[in-house]
Amino acid sequence: AVILTGAVETAEMFQAWRPRLRLFAETSGKNALVITPSADIDLAVADLVRSAFGHSGQKCSAASLAICVADVYESPRLRRQLIDAVTTLPVGPSTRIGTMMGPIIGEAHGKLLRALTHLDPGEEWLVKPRQLDTCLWTPGVRIGVAPGSWFAQTECFGPVLGLVCAQSLDHAIAIQNSTSFGLTGGIHSLDPVEVSRWVDAVEVGNAYVNRSTTGAIVQRQPFGGWKRSCVGAGAKAGGPNYVSQLGTWIPLEDDLTDEEWLHLAQASDEAAWRTEFSIEHDPAGLFCESNILRYRPLSRVGLRVEADAAKRDVARIRAAARKCGVELVDSVAADETGVAFGARLRSLGVQRIRSVGSPDEGLRVAAQDVGIPFVECPVTRDGRIELLHYLREQTISQAVHRYGIVWQ
Repeated sequence: AVILTGAVETAEMFQAWRPRLRLFAETSGKNALVITPSADIDLAVADLVRSAFGHSGQKCSAASLAICVADVYESPRLRRQLIDAVTTLPVGPSTRIGTMMGPIIGEAHGKLLRALTHLDPGEEWLVKPRQLDTCLWTPGVRIGVAPGSWFAQTECFGPVLGLVCAQSLDHAIAIQNSTSFGLTGGIHSLDPVEVSRWVDAVEVGNAYVNRSTTGAIVQRQPFGGWKRSCVGAGAKAGGPNYVSQLGTWIPLEDDLTDEEWLHLAQASDEAAWRTEFSIEHDPAGLFCESNILRYRPLSRVGLRVEADAAKRDVARIRAAARKCGVELVDSVAADETGVAFGARLRSLGVQRIRSVGSPDEGLRVAAQDVGIPFVECPVTRDGRIELLHYLREQTISQAVHRYGIVWQ
């Protein structure tokens, strides 16, 4: 197995070299911080600047979009404080003790150079970035970024932030979820109803409430994304399932009938669901910050049944998906080839493929081409193992204090 942190293009390159490679990759993100009229503007700006320009904006979790709801977008107070915070950020070499934002890792080119030097129609600079040295830029802030535009959809990996205007919280969530990535995301709002609505709908692996979108700590905020921000099984680094995904779970031989075996499997599913997958976990137990790890069901999973698949295994998968509330989309080798199934993956909306029997190489490659995880491990009756294939992990980290005073 190979563990990789880097751009999604790098993960795709590794897979192209060896399609059967077991790759576990945390990849790109286009991360946004939603700011509503109910936000504490002082805290929101401080966390936005920290999220956007810490490490020169070169963290995969860095916020490169601020989605401002309704009047917040035109708020003179927010713009004044944002300009002040960005323009007074000490920029310089990392050897200088007063530097708060150092150089980028190499000379800007490609996507980052365009983001630092080019505005699309309707955009303008609130703070224009300046090149001070070969790899040293001052931070930039662009306004007028349209939903769906190049900058709103592209990870640029550098010190440039864009402001987007949303008409409502639901509109902001739709904009935030519209990218092909789902690594981190945040919201600043003191309205618990708004926070609850956002937490229920946001499509990111790590969600942050009233705090910055960076700085995940092992176990406290297990880290990993959704959609194109993740390649492989999807278990979060620093979480309870990460190490186990590196091995292969193989069922032991037994003398059970198919009926007995399936009965035990369903009992194991029920126990795993009750004790692990249906409840929220906060092992850190901090009084000033909640850090919830929870599991969210995938909407659709493709079930590929090869000619040599055991009927018991197929029935087991159907039971596991049913327990998780996941819709299965069937493809049977007797009815269509793996290549034919792969050709219609984009239109099916499946988020993962569970293969039973000898894997079809054409389907594996087709799934990789469209960024859909391909699961081919043996089917076990252990619910703690099998149910993971139909769920995604999500971490929700929420500050429950203001200025050091616990308020919730």
